[in-house]
Amino acid sequence: MSAPALNYSLLAPILVILGGAVIGVLIEAFAKSTSRTALQKTIAFGSIILAFAQVWRVHNQSSASVAVKSVVIDGPALFMQGTILLLAFFALFLISDIDNFTAQASAVPGSEEERSALQTGRQQTEVFPLTLFAVAGMMLFPAASDLITLFVALEVLSLPLYLMAGLSRRRRLFSQEAALKYFLLGAYSSAFFLFGAAFLYGYSGSITFEGIRASIVESPQNQIFLLIGMTFLAIGLLFKVGAAPFHAWTPDVYQGAPTPITAFMAAATKVAAFGAMLRIFYVVLGNANWNWRPMLNVIAILTMIVGSVIAIAQRDVKRMLAYSSIAHAGFLLTGVIALNKHGLEASLFYLVAYGFTTLGAFGVVTLIRDSSGEITDLNRWAGLGKRSPKIAALFSFFLLAFAGIPLTSGFIGKFSIFSAAYESNNIAVVVAGVLSSAIAAFFYIRVIVAMYFTDAHDDTVSVVIPSRLTSLTIWFAGLVTLILGVYPTPLLNQIEKIATFIH
Repeated sequence: MSAPALNYSLLAPILVILGGAVIGVLIEAFAKSTSRTALQKTIAFGSIILAFAQVWRVHNQSSASVAVKSVVIDGPALFMQGTILLLAFFALFLISDIDNFTAQASAVPGSEEERSALQTGRQQTEVFPLTLFAVAGMMLFPAASDLITLFVALEVLSLPLYLMAGLSRRRRLFSQEAALKYFLLGAYSSAFFLFGAAFLYGYSGSITFEGIRASIVESPQNQIFLLIGMTFLAIGLLFKVGAAPFHAWTPDVYQGAPTPITAFMAAATKVAAFGAMLRIFYVVLGNANWNWRPMLNVIAILTMIVGSVIAIAQRDVKRMLAYSSIAHAGFLLTGVIALNKHGLEASLFYLVAYGFTTLGAFGVVTLIRDSSGEITDLNRWAGLGKRSPKIAALFSFFLLAFAGIPLTSGFIGKFSIFSAAYESNNIAVVVAGVLSSAIAAFFYIRVIVAMYFTDAHDDTVSVVIPSRLTSLTIWFAGLVTLILGVYPTPLLNQIEKIATFIH
């Protein structure tokens, strides 16, 4: 029996990140506490830079199936891997502000053990290897080409996020509650995902995407198994992107998790999850679109409406951004529904634009504080434009990008993705998207009005001087948001060249 051919050259980006994560675990276990943080940062940043270099090295090579055809490396997969690495790199800048994380996650909140860890400076740094494990899962998720690899990637990216959501230094119980909700609901979604995979295997007799697609094309029989399998598999994926009615975890987890982790989840997870959805619905289930398109149409419209309408009532900035994220998941679903090359191109562009805008917005949230930590109550943000004009201007710019105002990346993204849906005659989704965007603009502008045209009622609110790494993340995100809004042509042209899935 011959050994399987793995093609380590094309798998190198994922293997580098996994290797860095394992080294990080060893550092956490054996390194001295005084040098642990510096070592972890070096390994984390070094792994991401090296992995990105590997992605760049192979990006011009022809598409191929590797690891016994369980992973496919093509243009969209490499593009999404590169995007995830870039987002993770700048998210790590926010995570490097270790003051956001509990000194000892295993200690009971408020216990003597926790107080001792804080006083002596015994800071645990497990957040860095956990981030790398999540990044490895995210990179594998859109490249998987069979159901088992897809499920393994889903769990590898999810399990570290469940843990990191509970690592907040302040409001520990609230953070742990968010982590528990995320874990329990994530476990249910994983169960649905496995049920769907089992039914698709029962329908096609194959776990590979190629085999399932061939069964749909050649022998469209036993449609019940296909319908049940598609539905359950979609539920698992829709949970991960935060689409309604599977969105209940999103506002609670976004609010309770440490803000740098929220930024990382909101930006990078969307890229990975939508990357997998695009491959599954475009490649595997594309010939069965008459079955899943009506369902996704309803879910996309519901997601846009729920995200936009409920966000109006939010008085917490992280919950508002969470419902904004839900609305954007609905906008991205229109790219999946389009089922054409333009839809794939628009989705890839939208994921880049939304990811960097999200990092910048949550980066600003980490700076608004009082003596007890971050302030997320929107009422206390009143008058921020007078206290810190630059920070208020940047946050306003990110909000306008979320709203899709011209000269921002959000406008180009929405225009592209709605155009693709219109070309495929999904008029109802386009109309719902435009109306939802108009509703969403209301609560974004309301925050801007509060910052600039409302007098401050609370003198305890201040804007902390950001670290160099946090400043770099925020300003770079703002620059990307502006450039992609003013001159998106180079990125759009590059995406047009690579936006083809191999079957």
